[in-house]
Amino acid sequence: MNAATPRTTATPAAPATVSAPLPDPGEPVDTHCPYCSLQCGMGLRRLPAGTSDAPAEVVERPAFPVNRGALCGKGRTAARLLAPGARLTEPLVRDPATGRLVPADWDTALARVAAGLSRTGAAHGKDAVGVFGGGGLTNEKAYALGKFARVVLGTSQIDYNGRFCMSSAAAAHQRAFGLDRGLPFPLADIARTGCVVLVGSNLAETMPPALRYLTELKENGGRLIVVDPRRTRTAEQADLHLAPRPGTDLALALGLLHLVVAEGRTDEEFIAARTSGWPAARAAAMAHWPELAERVTGVPVPQLRAAVRLFCAADSAMVLTARGPEQQSKGTDTVGAWINLCLATGHAGREHSGYGCLTGQGNGQGGREHGQKADQLPGYRKLSDPAARAHVAEVWGVPPESLPGPGRSAYELLDALGRDVRALLLMGSNPVVSAPRAAHVEQRIRALDFLAVADVVLSETATLADVVLPVAQWAEETGTTTNLEGRVLLRRRALPPPPGVRTDLQVLHSLAALLGWEKGFPADPEETFDELRRASAGGPADYAGITYRRIAAEDGVFWPCSGEDHPGTPRLFLDRFATPDGRARFAPVTHRPAAEEPDDRYPVVLTTGRVLAQYQSGAQTRRVPELATAAPGPYVEIHPRLARQYGIEDGRLVAVVSRRGRAVAPARFSEAIRADTVFMPFHWPGPGRANTLTNPALDPVSGMPEFKMCAVRLEPVEES
Repeated sequence: MNAATPRTTATPAAPATVSAPLPDPGEPVDTHCPYCSLQCGMGLRRLPAGTSDAPAEVVERPAFPVNRGALCGKGRTAARLLAPGARLTEPLVRDPATGRLVPADWDTALARVAAGLSRTGAAHGKDAVGVFGGGGLTNEKAYALGKFARVVLGTSQIDYNGRFCMSSAAAAHQRAFGLDRGLPFPLADIARTGCVVLVGSNLAETMPPALRYLTELKENGGRLIVVDPRRTRTAEQADLHLAPRPGTDLALALGLLHLVVAEGRTDEEFIAARTSGWPAARAAAMAHWPELAERVTGVPVPQLRAAVRLFCAADSAMVLTARGPEQQSKGTDTVGAWINLCLATGHAGREHSGYGCLTGQGNGQGGREHGQKADQLPGYRKLSDPAARAHVAEVWGVPPESLPGPGRSAYELLDALGRDVRALLLMGSNPVVSAPRAAHVEQRIRALDFLAVADVVLSETATLADVVLPVAQWAEETGTTTNLEGRVLLRRRALPPPPGVRTDLQVLHSLAALLGWEKGFPADPEETFDELRRASAGGPADYAGITYRRIAAEDGVFWPCSGEDHPGTPRLFLDRFATPDGRARFAPVTHRPAAEEPDDRYPVVLTTGRVLAQYQSGAQTRRVPELATAAPGPYVEIHPRLARQYGIEDGRLVAVVSRRGRAVAPARFSEAIRADTVFMPFHWPGPGRANTLTNPALDPVSGMPEFKMCAVRLEPVEES
């Protein structure tokens, strides 16, 4: 039996999941925050029924080394969404008579999903069925989802929203170092280095507990350079703030490297001993002289020289990038240019030095390592590698030739919906709000023959589904995540899910059984993780030696970890890089314009980002009263001088118009932003949806869309 022939018998009962006994009320369980990639340690204490509007409360966990007890507002209020009234608690199916989503039992809902997926595959081919995952799924779920797509459905059409997070940095990591791990060193090393260049990150709002490392850096005598077109709360902490035009980070990095060479600040001994490709990269940088870099970026030459002095004067130094330079149609080359700066100055592969990427989503690191990315198999193996296919196929018990090849990247997959891809299973993502050119993506989702969504809440995407499956949350199931350091962590189950809610692993187990796979999809997370360990063994992201027991005893284990007697690897590249010859590779990159530059019709630059009280598409944080009060809706941050040109008043509605659509939100005056740029946060649907405007132009290597830069015009809006 296969995906084209679902069972006609009753839906399998929900399988039991094995986990440690639930604690007594009042006894806190050590776990981790469900939001960003810091995966801050916290405790969760169950509360007696009727004592609170949430079934548990968050308590501090000072002993965990990443955050040392500190939590942001999102972490402190994370338990609020566990209340039954704040989330889905029963399956929903679309009534063909009324077109509305109505409650259904699990047997009906799962049978309809199995039928929808198998019917589409039988009628249009296996690749007509797509799967879209999320960077917040645990390692176990990401692994099982990738296996389900390739083994049960037989489709190549799987990707995930982590493609929108740090895929450009991942590609640049692979190209330069032969291995991608967001930070090749622990966060604690940031406080011990001599200089940090922070590019396109506002840690004070996106990862507040991590800001302490920059504070400690300065207390220890280190220097901080922040690169951001806005003078954010993080930039206010800097010794030097560089404010380039959005989309020009590549030219900025090249201009800095030009000065390093011209001023004789390269580390020739390190270059000769531990790198390759320097002559071509040097020649490319020398074509970007300081005055040209100033003309392109808007950063004055004296500031460029000051940045080079600070960076090169330090015995150790780091460059940390985030979404600013990465979410561009040239993001891979941009990150490559910042890596070049580290390599040329010898600030890589040494203690307290190197390049790192600040991963965004909760399991953004692990989520891309174990198979839900279009071109990858578990352990960060390449789907196109025959040896990798053979190894994973053996673990899965299938012929290697049965595994499909690489599929489309995330936006390409979403763009194909309703055309080549006719049915979609979506877990843990809300692309109606989070995808670029979001109005178009919404149209493509509406054009599907069949859509099934598994989620915690009724997101904007879930409202369009034929079937919605209510799934358990972080505190209601055990599972592992991998934080931005490459530290594999254990989220422990602290309380049971509400009646009517199942885990994602239970959902995949039941769907696989309906589609003919009685075995191979356990609902137990530890059993799934043990299979993941075998599948990853020997791969770049080797988890073979990591067990639940070890994680609990060691505050997490850093991969790669090839055996249970292996200590894990907190610091990569100290002896050699992960390339075949052990040398880091320079990238000979040159600046090129953004995919869409301002012109007479669209003369202003729009950039987007996050705010402190909201997270990603806001599907969860917008339902937490404290967070909704702190950040109730979208806005357009605009410099007063630019506002005067368009007759825009502070607090009044303004329309931001791009070639893809129109968004309307109140203006918020700020002198902390460049006068040629406006900023919008992207957490809200509706008229103020920032991603209605953004450009889906893709990086040719990573498939990353150009979220951070598009051309717009501004129009005052008459308010009734």
